[in-house]
Amino acid sequence: MNIKVLGCSGGIGAGLKTTAILVDHDILIDAGTGIGDLTLEELRKIRHVFLTHSHLDHTAGLPLFLDSVFDYCVGRPLKIYARDETIQALQDHMFNDVMWPDFSVLPEDDNPVMRYTSIAAGQKLTIEGREVTAVDVRHTVPSLGYCIEENDKVFAFSGDTRTNRTLWPVLNSFTNINVLVVEVSFPNYQEELAQKSGHYCPSTLAEDIQNLEHSPDIWVTAMKPGEEELIMEEVVAALPDRKVNALHAGVEFHL
Repeated sequence: MNIKVLGCSGGIGAGLKTTAILVDHDILIDAGTGIGDLTLEELRKIRHVFLTHSHLDHTAGLPLFLDSVFDYCVGRPLKIYARDETIQALQDHMFNDVMWPDFSVLPEDDNPVMRYTSIAAGQKLTIEGREVTAVDVRHTVPSLGYCIEENDKVFAFSGDTRTNRTLWPVLNSFTNINVLVVEVSFPNYQEELAQKSGHYCPSTLAEDIQNLEHSPDIWVTAMKPGEEELIMEEVVAALPDRKVNALHAGVEFHL
């Protein structure tokens, strides 16, 4: 299993792209602005998109992605997996023929280039030998994290979340977690804002991660632009016994 980070910033700016993670050549986790760095040939190879939630930093690239691969997806629709609430948000606010065409009925109702598949927390899907587990997390809108397992190797992604009691038991249910990508969007001085907006800061992550029984490589994602250095200093200080790294676009994991 090969995982490539296309974007992982909490915002945009020179060199910064929002969340999109490519698994092998055909699975995409979230469709933030990072997807724009893929070639047209690479975009055409993606067949499955797993969305964590509806917020734009995780979905903004999806409409233009579909536009670019439209002809290629006629007769072989792109599959979009998400919670019911996320699907409803996409239908109401994105693919609504106002913000963007409704690709779930184009070019024809019975032959669309995009199909929605509802996925619920705790559900597992197997895609060509890789088992994808959806995990309930706590954000300001209904959200999921994902664990992807192949050949006893596990990649885990928290998605956007704040303090929760749901992610950690699922991680502990695996024999091992090899890589954990977890969001820490704000530094500690903005803890109140982090809580209100449904995100971790270093101190709240440090409290929750005590529940994790495994010792994976931990990669911090979704840091707000301009705050990355402070956030990482605080995370490293709060987790002295953990292997912690700052995630950035271009990082690849071979599991």
